[in-house]
Amino acid sequence: MRTAVLSVAAAVLLLAPGCAGASSGPDALLQEHGLEGASTQEVVDRLDRTHEDRDAGLAGSVGYDEVVLSDGTAETSLPMPEDRFYLAVAPWTTTTHECFSHSLAGCQGELVREDFDVRITDDSGAVLVDESVTSYENGFVGFWLPKDITGTLEIGSERGSAVEDFATSPDSPTCLTTLQLV
Repeated sequence: MRTAVLSVAAAVLLLAPGCAGASSGPDALLQEHGLEGASTQEVVDRLDRTHEDRDAGLAGSVGYDEVVLSDGTAETSLPMPEDRFYLAVAPWTTTTHECFSHSLAGCQGELVREDFDVRITDDSGAVLVDESVTSYENGFVGFWLPKDITGTLEIGSERGSAVEDFATSPDSPTCLTTLQLV
């Protein structure tokens, strides 16, 4: 009787949703797209900088707690670092789009491969970023900031400049598309 119960229990575990193939699901998705073993930060940085993920059909949505990756048939989520928040910024002059959760495959900014000077400070006045950057193929630049702060982002180029307040709390956008350069 005990052997029969154990056999039934083992069969139930193998057939339970999420158990069968679970070892091939998320790992297979990451492996198929050359991301196996990469940290969440490395995955976001890599996918946000190129169009390779778009061409391969891999989509990613950046949130406060996780990044959700999907290729249309499989989906997985990667936890965000406990102390880091990813803010994707797309300055613009004539065209922008509304956005809240940055899409690593869907968001497209206007100004591609352009140089910008960026200064990010928190409300205490601490300088978090002060550097020159070049926007990615998707027209964005991304910054890993401390979670749960507020501050000011200043961005400028030969096209103009913009200043915007930001926050990195659970209800804050990870996609900032409101910086019109004037």
